[in-house]
Amino acid sequence: MYLDFRVEIPQQKSGISKKKIKGTTYIYYEHGRKYYADRQYTVPQCTTIGKACEDDPAMMIPNGNYLKFFPDAELPEELPASTRSGCLKIGAYLVIKKVMKYYRLDEKIGEIIGKDAGLFLDLAAYSIVTENNAAQYYPDYAYNHPLFTTGMKVYSDSKVSSFLRDISRSDSIKFQNDWNKSRDHREKIYISYDSTNKHCQAGDIEIAEYGHEKDKQNKPVFNYAIAYDRNNRLPLFYEAYPGSINDVSQLQIMLDKAAAYGYKNAGFILDRGYFSESNIRFMDRNGFEFILMVKGCRELVSSLILRHRGEFEDEWENAIPYYDVNGMTAKARLFKTDEKERYFHIYYSDYRKAKERARLQLLIREQKELLESLKGTAQEKTSGWKSPYFDLIYHTEKETGKKTLQFIRERQDVISREIKLCGYFCIITSADMKAEAALDLYKSRDCSEKLFRGDKSYLGEKSMRVYQDEPVHSKIFIEFVALIVRNKIYTCLKDRMKELHKKKNYMTVPAALKELDKIELIRQADGVYRLDHAVTATQKDILLAFNLTAASVKKEAGELGKQLSALTN
Repeated sequence: MYLDFRVEIPQQKSGISKKKIKGTTYIYYEHGRKYYADRQYTVPQCTTIGKACEDDPAMMIPNGNYLKFFPDAELPEELPASTRSGCLKIGAYLVIKKVMKYYRLDEKIGEIIGKDAGLFLDLAAYSIVTENNAAQYYPDYAYNHPLFTTGMKVYSDSKVSSFLRDISRSDSIKFQNDWNKSRDHREKIYISYDSTNKHCQAGDIEIAEYGHEKDKQNKPVFNYAIAYDRNNRLPLFYEAYPGSINDVSQLQIMLDKAAAYGYKNAGFILDRGYFSESNIRFMDRNGFEFILMVKGCRELVSSLILRHRGEFEDEWENAIPYYDVNGMTAKARLFKTDEKERYFHIYYSDYRKAKERARLQLLIREQKELLESLKGTAQEKTSGWKSPYFDLIYHTEKETGKKTLQFIRERQDVISREIKLCGYFCIITSADMKAEAALDLYKSRDCSEKLFRGDKSYLGEKSMRVYQDEPVHSKIFIEFVALIVRNKIYTCLKDRMKELHKKKNYMTVPAALKELDKIELIRQADGVYRLDHAVTATQKDILLAFNLTAASVKKEAGELGKQLSALTN
């Protein structure tokens, strides 16, 4: 990442070197030495910190490494006013501004961050609108959008980098404390909790570790989890913890935090990855209800399904039409030493059965073809190959004692049992409720799952693109505030579609923001910014989701025009 300004090449006598590659002169900094004991010599550890300017050999264009190794260097923070476009996109800004006012995020962030609160909010808006979190592209966004900074200052990416280093962990903790303090803790709510992991440059980041990586790229990751209020449809708090810690281990830590935030009259909606006897007992001791999806292959669940198979699948009284499934409820103990009976809600879907059976048959066919090709192979080459669907039969030579694979026998009883389980799934609840209510509560996890998809896909947060601990935690903090705003935009658009009783392509968050960004202010000959054209019918439809009208947009545009004129005069 090369920055958009020049600095002097460091004048220190040692540690700075130059290397010309394909006509470009790169500046290198020696930041250490590594001794190789086997070869008995030391090798300098060098990295590029910038590239020399062609018109001035004493100056260079720095990159991110320069900020890392020379943190005290004086850098330009504010870009000149000429970097503001003559055409400003204001539609998405107006919606984001309204959501921030609704939650009083501008006040909360102002109290915590201080004079740079506007830059914090701009970075959150930048990640929502551009679906990116890279600091070097922020000036491009600031060039053609209104800003929350005082005087709408357009800051350089070097200012952004230094700002990310200045935000402390205590700032994010204070925000979460204030954010959760303002919730109504007397209300009975269900909290959906889920986690994902994010890639990060190794660098000096302590929480990035090789661990339970979900997309199997074999890179250092850290875990990121969000607790989401299903009733009020908003994120409550987040956790960032090392990649080597699994979901089961972290759950009890999260439950303690939830209680500390005041959520004692709450139930938790959990994915199958959090199932363990210790977690169930912990929730019982602390009075937390739970709704838990479990794997159908678990012996307890599969035996329950087979016991009740045929009782409810074709009965209309057991139908749940909204989800196209049939369901029933049975009571059983979760484990042998369980003191309580839990409520097992068993569901069946014809569509799910067809899909799962086709997948199972394909898997068995592929495994059989592979095993057939291994006939005559020595046992030591196939002994590590295991399948629950086949028995491997070997032939032993009398003279040498060598074993080779001779026959493959299908385990028909196992396969038949798997086929019988196709189409079924189970949700366990600690509280007595109907199967339809349990499924409805669990399906509300879709909002939190969309939250994670928005986080990775629509906020550009799949990778953090930083090399130190402070910027990582700062970006997570900004990202959480952006998720609060984006989630409100999502729920408002969803509610609007329910009012219209039909889906419209432009009512998704990315499509709506792109459409709103077509509302533009144009700087005219007298230097005043004015609306370029009237609000379109599609834009009016989107704006109604946020209780905004064409008249309110025109009013806001006029105020922005006056504000920008005052800055240039």
